[in-house]
Amino acid sequence: MAVFRDMEEVSQGLLGLLNPSRAGARVRRLLGRQERIIERLLDTKTCLHRLLSEILAVEEEVAQKLIDEKETAQRVETKLQKLESELQKTNEKDASLKADLHLLMKQLEELKEMEQDLTRREREVDEDTTVVIPSAVYVSQLYHRVSKIEWNYECEPTMIKGIHHGPSIAQPIHFDITQHSKKFISDYLWNLVDTQW
Repeated sequence: MAVFRDMEEVSQGLLGLLNPSRAGARVRRLLGRQERIIERLLDTKTCLHRLLSEILAVEEEVAQKLIDEKETAQRVETKLQKLESELQKTNEKDASLKADLHLLMKQLEELKEMEQDLTRREREVDEDTTVVIPSAVYVSQLYHRVSKIEWNYECEPTMIKGIHHGPSIAQPIHFDITQHSKKFISDYLWNLVDTQW
């Protein structure tokens, strides 16, 4: 701006010095040309200011878009890291569930084998029971006929109770096994058995 003012002052000074001669006309023409050039320069300056303003506005817009894109990229990266973490946890849980499933399948197979074994044993017991039960009943009946003792099975576990139906009278049996030895009780019971047939 200061350059233009200086040029204008020089131009005004030259005009004042010139007289109305040919050189003056020529100088006036040159000065007119100079004024047009100055006007063009001023127009160009105005245009440049406008273009610079537009460029600055575009740069600001691009910078803002770049900032927004960076923020979006950071959000996406954070979300991606979160998803990767969740995927890792899910994979670990999946591996744990697969291990649990494998263990449960193994246990199920073992239970099936145990069930088959139990079923087989039950059949064997059923087959054996048909043979054993009559002999057990026979032994029990034989014991009752020989000893003539009727047992009370509803007494406390530490007590032995019953009735001995002897040759002459019925005699109650009542022992506390914490008070007497097994040998004493056994001898007492054997002494009740009638040895005369």
